[in-house]
Amino acid sequence: MSPWLALFAAGLLEIAWAFGLKYSDGLTRFWPTAATVVAILLSFALMALALRSLPFGTAYAVWTGIGAAGSIIVGMVIFSEPTDPVRIICLTLIVAGMVGLKLNSPV
Repeated sequence: MSPWLALFAAGLLEIAWAFGLKYSDGLTRFWPTAATVVAILLSFALMALALRSLPFGTAYAVWTGIGAAGSIIVGMVIFSEPTDPVRIICLTLIVAGMVGLKLNSPV
């Protein structure tokens, strides 16, 4: 598996476990909690796989950036959180930073 693909999948799973935390009700509901734990474990495993080839700082920033940007989008779409211009600009900056790191990566 390509390290960038593993990193992207790890980032998507970070979104999934953040979403799962919302539905676990403080880790008191079994199935949402179980799904959250599985997503966390898979996310960490894929991140570890990506770190075999990618620079640490770049991989970590992209992983957390995918999780942050994705969680913001999920919040806006599913939970009707605000979509004001400042949030959209900040989201755009997160994505631009990730793209910049990817384009500047030696791998």
